[in-house]
Amino acid sequence: MRRPHLSAASAAVALATAGLLLTTATPATAHGASDAAELLGSQEVGGLPAPLITSDNVRPLRNVPGSAGISGCFLQTAPLFVMSSLDSITVYDVRNPEAPTRVGTLPSAQFENEAMNCGERKTKSGTKRFALIGVDLYQVSPNDPNHVNAGDGNELVIVDVTNPSTPKIMSRAPGTTSTHTVSCIDETDCTYAYSAGGRGLFSIFDLRNLAKPVELDADPNTPGTQAFRSPTPAHKWNFDAAGYGTHTGFDGSSIFDVSDPRQPRLVTTTGAAGRGEDPAYPGYNDFIHHNSFRPNASAFAPFAAPSLANGNVLLITEEDYEQTDCSQAGSFQTWKVNTLDGSPDAIVPLDKVELSDLGNFPSPVGAFCSAHWFSYHPSGIVAIGFYGGGMQLIDVRDPLDIKPYGHAVSGVSEVWDAYWMPVYNKAGRMTNQKTDIVYAVDLVRGLDVFQVDLPGTSRLAEPTTLGAGNPLTTLAWPDEGVPLVLLGLALVGSAVLRRRVRPTGS
Repeated sequence: MRRPHLSAASAAVALATAGLLLTTATPATAHGASDAAELLGSQEVGGLPAPLITSDNVRPLRNVPGSAGISGCFLQTAPLFVMSSLDSITVYDVRNPEAPTRVGTLPSAQFENEAMNCGERKTKSGTKRFALIGVDLYQVSPNDPNHVNAGDGNELVIVDVTNPSTPKIMSRAPGTTSTHTVSCIDETDCTYAYSAGGRGLFSIFDLRNLAKPVELDADPNTPGTQAFRSPTPAHKWNFDAAGYGTHTGFDGSSIFDVSDPRQPRLVTTTGAAGRGEDPAYPGYNDFIHHNSFRPNASAFAPFAAPSLANGNVLLITEEDYEQTDCSQAGSFQTWKVNTLDGSPDAIVPLDKVELSDLGNFPSPVGAFCSAHWFSYHPSGIVAIGFYGGGMQLIDVRDPLDIKPYGHAVSGVSEVWDAYWMPVYNKAGRMTNQKTDIVYAVDLVRGLDVFQVDLPGTSRLAEPTTLGAGNPLTTLAWPDEGVPLVLLGLALVGSAVLRRRVRPTGS
């Protein structure tokens, strides 16, 4: 068991532990963070009902209130959605995608695990399904009382969800770099996973033995465990179908050939523009490149015109978390990948939009409104969370001219993630297709389910509009609501972790 530090992080763990150990029931009845989330479930601003504002091509289907939602992932060979919150890991049955049903919960306080990643492995006893918790500040669970990560972070936790009704911690592995996020290279056969890393380094975890995962040593000739090098560390790895991984971070984005997962090879980067140092492209990285996706990667055509069909468009979120001016707070971007032949700085900017550029509803004032996690639909529509700016839909069919497509936002809301629900076949296996359903993970509202009128389909509903008393026109988080919205854990965690500066040497 790790010894707690006498710090703000320890205070957060103490608070989390007290809340979790008071109950072994579902976190919906736990004290602390979930109570605050339930209170906020009334969705009021200054004592007035906070409306859910939607465009005419978005239909709200269901809200699943409860614990403060952070991230989630879909399983490959079973119609399940695993959601990470500040106080739990919850498994939902999504056979009916319009009505996710909670089937199992693991009480577990963690900060931040903001990119829940699912993995699977075939074993002699059948398919093993699991989720990866990236611990970057603290993690504690009454189901694993002998281990408390009290502010040390740098740890991977594997949660077994093979039996979705009883998720349980399977194993742990310490890392030498930041585990702010941890990602499987291949979710259908997750034998290796990469960490976010930092200061020019990242970790590779060997998961071939799920009961005893270990960090690989990049240099066995040097004493201790040596991490691997990256020019753009610190946030997220996204892997594509062509055998490449994009590493987003403080100095932009870089693409690696990961066909040999134990020896990733740097291919190219976003160069000066990705580092925020190119005056020709201001605002393309004011803080951090957050996450990415390259559609149709297997069809990559080098030096061709930028096109989703050509597999040479890289979609990127640029986060600027501390900026509350919604014209500068963090953008969604398109970049062109010119070549993957090893040429330096071959990824160049195409276009970007901030929340205020979308112009489809009054922007929140003084609230977090940066672009955050997104999910791509093969129709060319991106679903993305903008924190207080709600769930936004963005049209990237023309990567040189990004356009707004739709939205759903509430006066009391903090959307971290938005996911297109995949299509499962009759055997319960995920296909390459996506439904018209979006799951939005909200720190305040819980889990929202929306149906979207995609290009080429008919209109779903009339828009939801605001009355004369629109609270969003002056929204600045009600005074009494601030500590509840951010929650006790998130307040401490944000102060210690999120409000950080660019590390030297990264």
